[in-house]
Amino acid sequence: MRVIAGSARRLLLKTPPGNDTRPTTDRIKETLFNMIQFDIPGSSFLDLFAGSGGIAIEALSRGALHATLADINPKAVACIKENLIHTGFSDNADVYTGDAVQIVKRIASMRKKAYDIVFLDPPYGQGLEDRSLSCMKGTGLLNSDSVIIVEMDIDADADHFRENGYSIERIKEYKTNKHVFLKLKNTELV
Repeated sequence: MRVIAGSARRLLLKTPPGNDTRPTTDRIKETLFNMIQFDIPGSSFLDLFAGSGGIAIEALSRGALHATLADINPKAVACIKENLIHTGFSDNADVYTGDAVQIVKRIASMRKKAYDIVFLDPPYGQGLEDRSLSCMKGTGLLNSDSVIIVEMDIDADADHFRENGYSIERIKEYKTNKHVFLKLKNTELV
């Protein structure tokens, strides 16, 4: 796994040991970042379920000003910190260990500004994306301009996001998974 583009281009990234994470392939990462390339420069980026940190590090390499990364696995968090040091982005990132919902609450208590881009790649089929997104509503971490991207199994139904106050802007399908692009509906901002 490597950084595809930007200031850290071609640098190799470590992945956490074991099979607890699913690193996003270079091809999928490149496609994703081509889709959001104009949103990245100057942005703030939240990567929950960050694994190796590869997605947020790619955003930093392409011009994001700051990234917040979180994962429940201490080995993944150690890997994220190593990758941030290796790429030179440690000063541009905050890293948290813990359950995503608890991390969201913790960040919301400290942060007074919405994230520009939120990326969620939780373990499939456990409803963690819904719990995380529900927890974010009303915290100020999201606004109507925030780009929210959820990575899901290709066969997972995304319609439930509409019922939870989000609009589906786009779905990009790959062989085994997909990226669902969401926006928080204005009615959920109150």
